[in-house]
Amino acid sequence: MLLGTIINAAAIAVASLIGVRIRNVPEEISKLIMQALSLALIVIGIQMAVTGENFLIIIISLTSGALLGSWLQIDERLNQLGQWLGTKIGKNSQGNVAQAFVSSTLIFATGAMAIIGPLEAALRGDHSLLFTKSSIDGFSALIISSTLGIGVFFAAIPVFLYQASITLLANQIDAFVPNMLMDMIIAEITCIGGILILAIGLNLLNVINVKIANLLPSLVIVVLLVVSFQRLL
Repeated sequence: MLLGTIINAAAIAVASLIGVRIRNVPEEISKLIMQALSLALIVIGIQMAVTGENFLIIIISLTSGALLGSWLQIDERLNQLGQWLGTKIGKNSQGNVAQAFVSSTLIFATGAMAIIGPLEAALRGDHSLLFTKSSIDGFSALIISSTLGIGVFFAAIPVFLYQASITLLANQIDAFVPNMLMDMIIAEITCIGGILILAIGLNLLNVINVKIANLLPSLVIVVLLVVSFQRLL
């Protein structure tokens, strides 16, 4: 059941290691690549964000998630982790490890493919969607790591744990969650993920400076709200 998820995580890890090796590119070209990637992320984020069907839920999830994330100091703790990893792998990588880790994890772990892929693998034995996701994530990891560094490599760990959890819980999810409710959950999670990816693109362009990690609880809160609203209706 975990074949597709293992390949997905391996694609991210291997591609990021290759990307780090090709970092010696002229600064002007590296900057242009980063800007192009940022613009692509903005477009992807917008496309994902418009899939939301209930923007009241989205607003409540984002504001509640921001409050909870700020209280838990998720961004600060991840930055501390990034600094610690930076000291272990070399000073040259220290500055971007946290940013690369958080940004790439959000890019790889949010969206419909990260949910539907593991479900298809578990319930139907079909890994094709995860294989497709692996190729997309691998190419993205190659590009991102070539500019942001080794922090992208560590994103393979949460992506594997996240998708493996969905796969292993698939039978319970299928038994207790109706298809209509699952479609609603996927739509709203994809919308939240799109907003976060949009923020990543704007951050990388230095347009804004959002502590995106502090918004991560929104991805959990939105599921709880969708289920609650559905039961009330």
